[in-house]
Amino acid sequence: MDRLTPELKGYIHKTVLGNPYIPVKPTRKQLKFLVAKEKEVFYGGAAGGGKSFAMLIAALQYVQYPGYSALLLRRTLKELESPPNGLLVVAKDWLMGTDAKPTDGGRIWTFPGGATLTFGYLENEDDKYRYQGSEYQFIGFDELTQFTQTQYEYLFSRLRKTTDNICPSRMRSTSNPGGRGHLWVKEMFITGQHPDRRFIPALLTENPYLDQTDYINSLSHLDPVTRAQLLKGDWDIQVSGNFFKRPWFEIISERPRHIKSIRYWDLAASKEGDYTVGSLVGEANGIYYICDVQRLRETPGQVEALVRQVAEIDGVETPVRMEQEPGSSGINTIDHYARDVLKGYNFKGDRVTGDKTTRAGPLSSASEAGNVKLIKGIWNNAWLDEAMLFPEGEHDDQIDATSGALNQLTKSDSSRFKVIHVGKVRG
Repeated sequence: MDRLTPELKGYIHKTVLGNPYIPVKPTRKQLKFLVAKEKEVFYGGAAGGGKSFAMLIAALQYVQYPGYSALLLRRTLKELESPPNGLLVVAKDWLMGTDAKPTDGGRIWTFPGGATLTFGYLENEDDKYRYQGSEYQFIGFDELTQFTQTQYEYLFSRLRKTTDNICPSRMRSTSNPGGRGHLWVKEMFITGQHPDRRFIPALLTENPYLDQTDYINSLSHLDPVTRAQLLKGDWDIQVSGNFFKRPWFEIISERPRHIKSIRYWDLAASKEGDYTVGSLVGEANGIYYICDVQRLRETPGQVEALVRQVAEIDGVETPVRMEQEPGSSGINTIDHYARDVLKGYNFKGDRVTGDKTTRAGPLSSASEAGNVKLIKGIWNNAWLDEAMLFPEGEHDDQIDATSGALNQLTKSDSSRFKVIHVGKVRG
């Protein structure tokens, strides 16, 4: 507060420190967000910078003024309601016991002078039209990179007021790097230039209320890309495709003699475009060995022949898993392989969850730690080339299949995989 002008100090005391609906004192970085005069202000970068609290404080700044209306948005209702720091949860903690009145389960708060604070979500693209005809002087997007640019721009059209309304019109947003909207948010606020638009970076080291040592330790378990985004607020790392680095991978001539392994297939939808890939991954003493990668772009009949042939070479003691596409077509494909192609083998479909980068996180993290080794083979260069570009490269099938195998090995039932005795691996 010492560096603020007397005018800004008075403004903060009037709208925040003297506001009966704001029970917390903002940090220095949050103050910059609260006093910013630009119409569009984006606050964030690293995790732990107090973004959500800053957003709720900003929304409450003018609730003592008649005619003021604020809207706070998350992508889903579940995110609004998730304890302990979901915006709805925090708002109830702050406002219960005051003279503000909740309706609709606390999704709308009405204040004595008639001001309102509304919580909403835009899970689907067309949800933005639910606010058609509404009028707000404050609209806040919490975790902006989870939204589309069209959702943000449409809601901007709801930012308006009458001539007698003294409250400023403010569009505010927070987020970490990453997410579906990473690129457009970066272009709009990080690299773009606009006189009425501002980016305020925030780091967890600027939040005195957070146990920083404990949180940094938690972030150390993430893959390097996500960790750089959340710990350093790095907006460049996703775009450059730094999920994997070539020096992380040692290439060795043989795999261990005692190893549990699994072959994982990612089928292509057609002969054109993506590859069908089968990755054989083993684990011994906490080290993962990518033993063999088979890939081709051929007809379904030729793919089936390869899958069967590779299973015969791997042996019946090696489990075979295959990514199962959603819907009835995925069920039918797995049933066909179980009955007709891989009958007699330990075969199952795998219904995956999360996007490709999320599923590749454990592989990336293990690789950075030096716990993934490649067995020398003609497939090495193609696999490494794809890994270096992931997730920005044209193809990601080899990483998908290898991630699937590693994730299967780390499941709780992986201990039931038979440990096999092997000799040299074919090149």
